[in-house]
Amino acid sequence: MSDRYTHGHHESVLRSHVWRTAENSAAYLLPHLEPGTSVLDVGCGPGTITRDLARLVAPGRVLGIDASAEVIAQAAEDGGAEFAVGDVYRLELDDGEFDVVHAHQVLQHLTDPVAALGELRRVLRPGGLLAVRDSDYAGFFWAPATTGLDRWQELYHLVTARNGAEADAGRHLPAWVRRAGFDEVTTSSSTWTFADPELRAWWGGLWADRIRYSAFAAQAVEYGLSDAAELERLADAWREWAAAPDGLFVVAHVEVLARR
Repeated sequence: MSDRYTHGHHESVLRSHVWRTAENSAAYLLPHLEPGTSVLDVGCGPGTITRDLARLVAPGRVLGIDASAEVIAQAAEDGGAEFAVGDVYRLELDDGEFDVVHAHQVLQHLTDPVAALGELRRVLRPGGLLAVRDSDYAGFFWAPATTGLDRWQELYHLVTARNGAEADAGRHLPAWVRRAGFDEVTTSSSTWTFADPELRAWWGGLWADRIRYSAFAAQAVEYGLSDAAELERLADAWREWAAAPDGLFVVAHVEVLARR
């Protein structure tokens, strides 16, 4: 796969990935699952959502795939489901192999999300269910107002654009899904909200580290869009936001369910 993952797999990125559960990241899908359902979890990362899905559909087969061999090794070590390295554009799977295909915050990182959705459709059985959820960075909002976070949002869009990705993928999901050949499309939305002191400290600290140490930081410098001094200032802005007693940060997501 030639796509460049904007976030990379620095510890500050995986810190948020392991926080994700089926409840906080795939609630829109859960009413449609039942024991015996087979599920493919695309871009599974360390597998926390995958393992939750496996518990919900047991004894159904659940396979998590990710492009990163390192992350798949971590997921497989923790067990709870089947894991394998895979390319979302060229899955080494049979036609119609799964009842459900799920992808959380994956399409926003791809240069050709419609092609990827076409491949996901191929491995779904006729009548099978696609479930995709992506954030929309232009829809994020926070308080108190801060020019530092304004600049972070601008910089994130610039870096992802250089990678050929779509930071505001959420709003495009319904159109992408239909272009890939799906019908019976149902669209919803949900948020993550970081407002209490503990969650603010976690989210702000996570991004303060990402803005300095992750692949996103390295790419921002490589592309000539920022420099180390500015990234330090943006990290300070995240920590200052986290310390604000009335601070909040809302992450907007769009979710689509569609039938093959």
